[in-house]
Amino acid sequence: MMIDTAELTKTYNGRGGCRGITLQVPEGCIFGLLGPNGAGKSTFIKMLAGLHRPDSGRASVLGQPLGRPEARRKLGYLPELFRFQDWLTPAEVLRLHGQLGGLRPQETRAPAFRSRIRDTLELVGLSEAAERRIGGFSKGMQQRLGLASALLLEPELLILDEPASALDPVGRYEIRSLLKQLRARGVTIFLNTHLLEDVEELCDEAAFLFEGELLASGPLHKLLSGSGANWRFRLGGWLPDTWAELNDAAVIDLSALLRLVEADDSGNALLSARLTDREQAGYLCSLFVRSGLTLYESGPEPNSLETWFLRMAQSRKEGVPQ
Repeated sequence: MMIDTAELTKTYNGRGGCRGITLQVPEGCIFGLLGPNGAGKSTFIKMLAGLHRPDSGRASVLGQPLGRPEARRKLGYLPELFRFQDWLTPAEVLRLHGQLGGLRPQETRAPAFRSRIRDTLELVGLSEAAERRIGGFSKGMQQRLGLASALLLEPELLILDEPASALDPVGRYEIRSLLKQLRARGVTIFLNTHLLEDVEELCDEAAFLFEGELLASGPLHKLLSGSGANWRFRLGGWLPDTWAELNDAAVIDLSALLRLVEADDSGNALLSARLTDREQAGYLCSLFVRSGLTLYESGPEPNSLETWFLRMAQSRKEGVPQ
């Protein structure tokens, strides 16, 4: 495993951060870390990068305990918040990062390393700006330079914290294409992003953090398929006391699988259910009709990452186990 953690915990005076994270990231994949703001994602990433010391638990990165120089040499890291000196050029920034990565000054001035700088800047789309001062760069250009810094020493593991947040759609497409190329070369990528479309297109596996706790992890297709299917029902004739009447008439506990999504003053309602088979959907349809409701629509919901993300967050808020 490129990343292997067990009960990894880091809080700030007992609050925030993340708690008891047990997670494995296999070699050669793109792994997405998901969760709302304040979920503990950046804290977890900073522990992996050796910038935060955990309160408890254990972890290894590239087969080494956290923070070991042997692992850091093979690790590329792009933080969410970064700044470069305005008076430097991209080429000068990369020479500096080469020295920070353990190269001697004379090595960073050698023709082979100058060639690597040119190749890296070309990879992220900054070759024409190699000798321009960074003070005139847009935020998107600076983000590309941050990615170049993470890629410079040809890491085996790349940890990216919101790598495309400042990029326009064309830039995001280019970065997605680059990450696919890196995966094809065998680079493992650990990606923290709010851009769910990037996760859907790129990631082989994913994990979901909420309020510092790991709620789910595994191959993306299995997370989206889950143990059942989301089913939606559009109904007419919905009244304030309809929910209670349905529960009285049902032979099963409706609260365990059915949720009222919305209802308006005209009696229209949208319900969502987490079902294990079509027979349950058929039973609910017959229950609605027998209760005097008009069934306008019944069918499975589109199985998107956004739907899964929102369901995970909402279920956690309501205390419903997944």
